[in-house]
Amino acid sequence: MSNNKYVAYVSSYTKNAKSKGQGIHIYDMDVEAGHITERGSVTINNSSYVLLSPDEKYLYSICDEGVTSFNILADGNLEKINTASINGMRGCHLSTTKDNSYLFVSGYHDGKITILRLNHDGSIGAITDEAFHSGLGSVAERNFRPHISCSVLTPDEEILCVCDPGIDQIKLYEFHKLTGTLKLSDILRVPLESAPRQIMFSHDGRFAYVLCELKNRINAYSYNKNAKERFEFIQNIFTVRKDHQQNTAAASMRFSINGNHVFCTNAGDDTLTIYNVDKKTGLLTMNSSLPVSGEYPKDVCIFPDCDHVISVNQDSNSLTTFAINYQKGLIIMNSKEHKIIQPNNMIIKKL
Repeated sequence: MSNNKYVAYVSSYTKNAKSKGQGIHIYDMDVEAGHITERGSVTINNSSYVLLSPDEKYLYSICDEGVTSFNILADGNLEKINTASINGMRGCHLSTTKDNSYLFVSGYHDGKITILRLNHDGSIGAITDEAFHSGLGSVAERNFRPHISCSVLTPDEEILCVCDPGIDQIKLYEFHKLTGTLKLSDILRVPLESAPRQIMFSHDGRFAYVLCELKNRINAYSYNKNAKERFEFIQNIFTVRKDHQQNTAAASMRFSINGNHVFCTNAGDDTLTIYNVDKKTGLLTMNSSLPVSGEYPKDVCIFPDCDHVISVNQDSNSLTTFAINYQKGLIIMNSKEHKIIQPNNMIIKKL
């Protein structure tokens, strides 16, 4: 295949009869123009998250039955390999080790983290460990009990960082790679009623960013595995403009491929906020915060050229694409919206 061809996969819920069970939608991408064209779909129950293996040979998807693995064919189409149970309620987030030997599944509904072994042929193996969170939060009906929303290894793969917006903590587990097991070692606490939804690390591994859903903030930390305290707080910055802080919840956060910008979506005011990244200090400065022409932007996906972006709008059943002008602080809608029933997240693969 040509080196400039890309394909995108979008996960979606299938609870709506109109979805016809098409849980993963496949799109061809015109990166230069910033356009996508749907080519097909895969039937799977309530694909709430999709993830590429580190070598991009396989795709993993959460489903009602647990997790399903797919072989990615040369043309970008998907071929099912197997489905494995996670011994719990449907998950909401996936991540892997760098060598693709283990899969981490975050459980929002039951507050459970599950680790499964991954096989060399791309299939999902047995559960190697599982842990339930316990405790109480402070916001009734929102974060009053454990809800694991994201689990990510530190760059050295020694610690699994498990975000729990229900109890305002990021639990830090020692990860034993030989056995695929966890041992709680520390807790990274955030201010009360922050709801830490997501954590991600800079490309060089020196900084960590935590998206706080209810406070509409990103907390930035320096990260050093050799320091007494691995995480050192360095910044707290709003995800929305000051006049948009009411009835808004931070939804998703991503790095651009070149690492120059952080993107964050916000539900409620339905905006995309773009930050400039100082790679030396790790500090963020807001570039712009503008509407996404959709409702509940649950995820944001940045094109490989870093000059175009897609908002994944769950409540308006749409994907909206924009060209980015970093100098002027603008995003400009560059095509009609693409209709899709309750999309969740989007990933891109080079063919």
